[in-house]
Amino acid sequence: MELSSVNNNQKVTVEDAFWSNYKQLVAEQVIPYQWKALNDQLPDTAPSHAIENFRIVAGEAKGDYYGTVFQDSDVAKWLETVAYSLRSFPDSELEESADEVISLMGRAQAEDGYLNTYYMLVEPDNRWTNLRDNHELYCAGHLIEAAVAYYETTSKREFLDIMENYVELIRSTFGSEDGKLQGYPGHPEIELALLRLFDATGKHEHLELAAYFIEQRGQEPHYFDMEKERRQSLGAPATWNDQNTNFGLGYAYMQAHLPVRQQQEATGHSVRAMYLYAAMAYLARQTNDAELQTVCDTLWDDVTKRKMYITGGLGSAVNGEAFTDAYDLPNDSMYCETCASVGLVFWAKQMLLLSPDRKYADVLERAIYNGTISGMDLDGKRFFYVNPLEVNTYQAGRKDQEHVKQERQKWFACACCPPNLARMIASIEDYAYTQTEDTLYTHLYIAGSVETRLDELSIKLTQKHQYPWDASISVMVEGNGQFKLAFRIPGWCEGAAASVNGETLASDELVNGYLVLDRMWENGDQIELTLPLPVVRVYSNPKIGMNQGQVALQRGPVVYCLEEVDNGKSLAGLRLPRESEITAVFEENLLNGVVILEADGFTASESEGLYQSHAPMLEPIKLRAIPYYAWCNRKAGEMRIWTHET
Repeated sequence: MELSSVNNNQKVTVEDAFWSNYKQLVAEQVIPYQWKALNDQLPDTAPSHAIENFRIVAGEAKGDYYGTVFQDSDVAKWLETVAYSLRSFPDSELEESADEVISLMGRAQAEDGYLNTYYMLVEPDNRWTNLRDNHELYCAGHLIEAAVAYYETTSKREFLDIMENYVELIRSTFGSEDGKLQGYPGHPEIELALLRLFDATGKHEHLELAAYFIEQRGQEPHYFDMEKERRQSLGAPATWNDQNTNFGLGYAYMQAHLPVRQQQEATGHSVRAMYLYAAMAYLARQTNDAELQTVCDTLWDDVTKRKMYITGGLGSAVNGEAFTDAYDLPNDSMYCETCASVGLVFWAKQMLLLSPDRKYADVLERAIYNGTISGMDLDGKRFFYVNPLEVNTYQAGRKDQEHVKQERQKWFACACCPPNLARMIASIEDYAYTQTEDTLYTHLYIAGSVETRLDELSIKLTQKHQYPWDASISVMVEGNGQFKLAFRIPGWCEGAAASVNGETLASDELVNGYLVLDRMWENGDQIELTLPLPVVRVYSNPKIGMNQGQVALQRGPVVYCLEEVDNGKSLAGLRLPRESEITAVFEENLLNGVVILEADGFTASESEGLYQSHAPMLEPIKLRAIPYYAWCNRKAGEMRIWTHET
C-alpha cells in the first residue's frame, strides 16, 4: 500500500509491510475508536468527557467539568493524529469531523484568547495560579502542536489562528520583563510546541518564548515557591501537592531541580524529562547553541547507558513515574510508560537533526519496534499505560505491582498514552530521514520513497525490503549529479555488505555509524545493502543485579519475549542452554506475520515445598519466543524477556 506525506520539504511515501499495516490500523481503527472514547461512547469504560467539556464551555451543553485537569490534551493529540493520517489517507468525512472540533474550540475560546476547559469551568478566577500541578501550559502545548500539524496537512488556518491568539495571551503573561509572571510549566510540552510553531510561521517571538520557558526552568528564587504563596494569598483551592512533596522527588519530579544548563543526569518524571530534553535539543539546533547541545549529549549518555531498558523503556519506579538510580532496572515493578518511550523517539529525532550519529538512530529504532508499539493491541483497541518486561501471575497481588496490568485496557481515566502512540505511528515517516545541504541521511529502513532536494538537485530514493524480518535492502536512486547519501549501519549489525550497480563497496568505513556514498549519481543507480540478522544473545551490565545469570534474545532491532501461551506457566523456571541453537522462522499467520525464535531448553519441575536441598529436575522443552511488542495478543498470562541461561 502506498501512503504519502509531505513534511519539511520531503515527500515520503510508505510502502512497507510492517509500518503500512500500523498506519492503516491507526487510520481505520485507532482514530475512530479514540473518537468514541473522547465522546464517551465506549461501553464499560471510564468516560472521558473531553469533547463535552468544550461543548459546556461554548454554552452548547449543560453540565460540570469531568476528567483530569489535562483532559484537553487528549483531544489535541487526537487532532494531531488526524492531521498526520490525512497526509496518507485522505478522508473528507474525518476531516470534516476534525474541522467541527476545531470550530468548537474557537467558539469555546475566551475573548482574550484563553482556552482551557478545566479553568474556564472549575476555577475561572484562578488562571495561571498552579503551573506546577495543573497543566495549563502543557495543554496549550498539545493544542499548538495539533494546530501546526493540521495547518501543515490541510493549509487551513482556523486552528492555527486560534492557537496563535492563545500564544499571544501567554506571551503577554509570561516572561522576564517586569509585570509578567516569571513561571514555566510543571510538565514540559509547550516548549516543543512553540518551536514547531516557529518553524511553521517563521515568527521569532515564538522561538523567544520557547527559549524563555526552557532557560527559566529551575532558576532561583524558585517560581513554584512564589507561586504557592501567591495562590494562598488569592485564596485559591488547595491542591493534592500543596506541600510540594512531589512523591518525595522534590522539584526533580517536574524537571525544575536545576537550570537546564546545569543538569548532568536524568532524574524525576521520565515523560517530562523526554519532552524537556527534546525541546532543549530543538532549541540548541535553532540557535546554534554548542553549550546546550553538550548538555543534551550528557543527558543522552546518562539515559541510554545507565537508565534505559532493552526495549527502549524509561522509568524504573511507579513512584513519580520516574527515573531512579543508574542500573536500577527492575523488570516486574518498573514503569516504562508508553509516553516515555514515545518521548524518547521525539528526543532522538531532535538529536539526529542536531548531529547525525548512529547512536541516536539506534535508540530511535529500538524504541519504535519495541517499547512504544507494545503499548497497543494489534487490533488498535486496547492499550498499556506501563510496559512490563516481566509478568508473573504469582506476584499479581503485590502493592508495588498493582500498576502493572496483565492485559491491555480499553481506555484510561488518565489517557495520555493511547493518543500519544497514535500520533507517533501516524507520522512514523517523519523519523526516517534527515538532511544537510549536500547529504541525505537514511536513519530508518522503511520501504517506500523519499523525494527532496540537495544542493538544488531534485532526487528520489526508493527502498524495497521486508524489514525488520529481512534486511536485504534495495535502494534505487533517481537524480543526476554529485551528492551524498548516508545509510545507517545499525550498531547491532556485524558484517554488513554494500554495492552500487553491482560494484562491492567497503562497508566498514563508516562516519558516525553511517555508510556515506559521495559520487556522481545517475538515474537508475541501484544500491544494495545487506544487514545480517542473526539471533543475538544479549547480556546486561553486571551492575544490573536483577538480570545476572539471564539472557535476552534480539534479532535485528526486535527484542523477543517468552509467553505462557507458548511455554507454559512458571516462566521463571525456564532454562536456555548456552549451546542451544536458536532458529528463526517466519510465521505469516501469527500476530500479523512475525519471525519467531525456537530453541531447545528446559523447564524446572514443580515442587511442593518452598525450599529443598537439591536442585529441581529439569525437563526438556521447546522454547518459543515472539517479538516483545506483540505479547498479550492471544491470551493473558505470564511473560518475560530475560531468561535464565545454563
